[in-house]
Amino acid sequence: METEKYIEIQTLLNVIEKSGKHYDIDKIKSAFLYAKEMHEGQVRLSGEPYIMHPVSVAEIVAGLGLDTDSICAALLHDTVEDCPDKTDLEEITKLYGSDVALLVDGVTKIKSINVEDKEEAQIESIRKMLLAMSKDIRVIFIKLCDRVHNMRTLYVKKDAKRRLTALETMHVYAALAHRLGMQKIKQELESYALQYLDPFGYAEVKGHIDEKYGKNVDFMETVKGNVESELAKTAIKFSVNGRVKTVYSVYRKMYNQNKSFDEIYDFYALRIIVDTELECYTVLGLIHEMYKSVPGRFKDYISTPKPNMYQSLHTTVIGKDGIPFEVQIRTKEMHQIAEYGIAAHWKYKSGEKSSAEIDKKLDWISRLIDTEKEAIDPEDFIHTFKIDIFHDETFVFTPKGDVVALPFGATLIDFAYKIHTGVGNKMVGGKINGRIAPIDSTPKNGDIVEIITSNSTKGPTRDWLNIVKTGEARNKIRQWFKKEMRNENISYGKTAVEKEMAKYKSISEEDKINIILSVSKRFNMADIDDLFNAIGYGGLAFSKIQTKIRDEYDKNYKDKEQKELQNLVIEPNISQTKHKRKSTGGVLVDGEDGCAVKFAKCCNPLPGESIIGFITKGYGISIHKTDCPNVRHAYADEENATRFVKAEWDTPASNSYKSSYESAIQILVTNRMSILAEISMALSEMRIDIVSINTKNIEDTTLINMTISCRDIGHFNSIISRIRGIKDVIRVTRAIGTGR
Repeated sequence: METEKYIEIQTLLNVIEKSGKHYDIDKIKSAFLYAKEMHEGQVRLSGEPYIMHPVSVAEIVAGLGLDTDSICAALLHDTVEDCPDKTDLEEITKLYGSDVALLVDGVTKIKSINVEDKEEAQIESIRKMLLAMSKDIRVIFIKLCDRVHNMRTLYVKKDAKRRLTALETMHVYAALAHRLGMQKIKQELESYALQYLDPFGYAEVKGHIDEKYGKNVDFMETVKGNVESELAKTAIKFSVNGRVKTVYSVYRKMYNQNKSFDEIYDFYALRIIVDTELECYTVLGLIHEMYKSVPGRFKDYISTPKPNMYQSLHTTVIGKDGIPFEVQIRTKEMHQIAEYGIAAHWKYKSGEKSSAEIDKKLDWISRLIDTEKEAIDPEDFIHTFKIDIFHDETFVFTPKGDVVALPFGATLIDFAYKIHTGVGNKMVGGKINGRIAPIDSTPKNGDIVEIITSNSTKGPTRDWLNIVKTGEARNKIRQWFKKEMRNENISYGKTAVEKEMAKYKSISEEDKINIILSVSKRFNMADIDDLFNAIGYGGLAFSKIQTKIRDEYDKNYKDKEQKELQNLVIEPNISQTKHKRKSTGGVLVDGEDGCAVKFAKCCNPLPGESIIGFITKGYGISIHKTDCPNVRHAYADEENATRFVKAEWDTPASNSYKSSYESAIQILVTNRMSILAEISMALSEMRIDIVSINTKNIEDTTLINMTISCRDIGHFNSIISRIRGIKDVIRVTRAIGTGR
């Protein structure tokens, strides 16, 4: 009977027992029973009881070797959010302690976002995640495990939701797992995400892998046997495993490096695990005696670990059949860290790893939080976030021999600010391997870099903001300008805005000032000078200001004469009966009080475009663009002409104002693997919802018909512009239907 009581966590208990570690089993069982009680009656979309989700997350957490409190928090992580009428953090604290409550609160805060603007929602989500991680890194471990199980069961969601979740997984969670060195978690998240983002590309690469592996099914076993025979002649204790490169890893190399499948040299890999670091180098020598090495394909991550703590020796060699394969050599401890990252040696309050040492390994989180505090432009912060957590590394040396890790493509300026803020601010030049180099030079692996400074320099220049690659350097440069050059910043920003406002010749100077004031408020600035200052020191991208100015102009000051001219074409036959105007679906309609409104599929009108209503027979009022061909055609008919009514867009201040409108676009692209995923990712970065999508192959091109959500015509045009900038996109047009 007791066994039946815990039947749902039997697998979890088995994982714990096999670990050989000490756990408080009674506390874990209690947390399970409490969670089961809280989630009683709740089911997932798959139809299974909801409790199976937290239990599955707890199993993944236990597999990472995390402690009792982490497992309890995994079991309880949805109780506070999903069962607010039954429990709260105070109750969790009373029953399971403050540590468990802190972890549950941290995981809950990461996903409890409620902000109107999608860019703000994204930056707010990441901010909460970073703050939660800085308080207790176990929060993100549990969140990653939660996301792994969500991806395993994502197939039950609708197609649009699957794509959005997959994009978020690839951009944020897989990137975080990579930065934390948790390769096993990272690879699983990437695999699932790619299946939903580019199912055709995934299937193509998987087909290549299956075919190649099928042809050489005995290759790895033969190599493994030969290596084991040679190592058995030594006194080294070892284990040897073979693996085939993951689908996403192959996909990424083919896409990023434009390689064919046959050019992937590390498709096969042999992993050799030994006891000591010295034995790693001994085994490396034996491998090079057995097989011919490929020049330029050796990497020593033992003497120079990656920032995510990864250590291993990598070498690519040629087998006797002419097939290249990679050999990875590492110790048992290195292997655990390679698989699970910092989670592999997380011993909470055990004394094995001091708090100071763990803090040092996670100082990049603090740097990101510092960057976020100064970030005004959400898009800029998101860009910085992605660079800082998901990049290829370059390892360079100081003249004293210290190793400095930089993102691939980082410049001498980035290096200077990595050393110290004062070094960057006083930088006047640099040397690479003893030779003078331009400050925008990008050092390569193994280069010795020296920064030349001068106390007489005035500081960084604004151009540096366009040169640096890291958020850390960009943030420090902005801090200098913000503090030292406010008056100059204001002058610079004012000049830029006035030049932009000069384009709007049809409005008065007073109207222009009102527009700038409105834009300042939209960025939460205290006054116009703060807006100018932010532009001057680089806190706000000027392209953002231009967009907001255009929005304000279109909303309040657009050419009235043009609107009046459009109204004159149709107005003579419009009923002049005056009724109270009522907001319906974001539109104000004259002549009908509170009637149903629908947006015509023939022209898909958007806020910012001139519109008119047509009284349909039994379906309310259909809203069209005034220049819609169907409107012109209907107006030519004497009977239909009397069915038109005035319509205009409501203001955003109205409670009934719609925040998004559907619009159809048609994209013609050259057939290329991953092009669909690239378009989806571009839309995701703009926080655009994809409502529906279908494709049709036409010879060597593909026609993509897509329905998206957008705010207004200006927003729609910026989406079109972004898609046009993607490689191999031939044409992007606004799709037009035939219905009324």
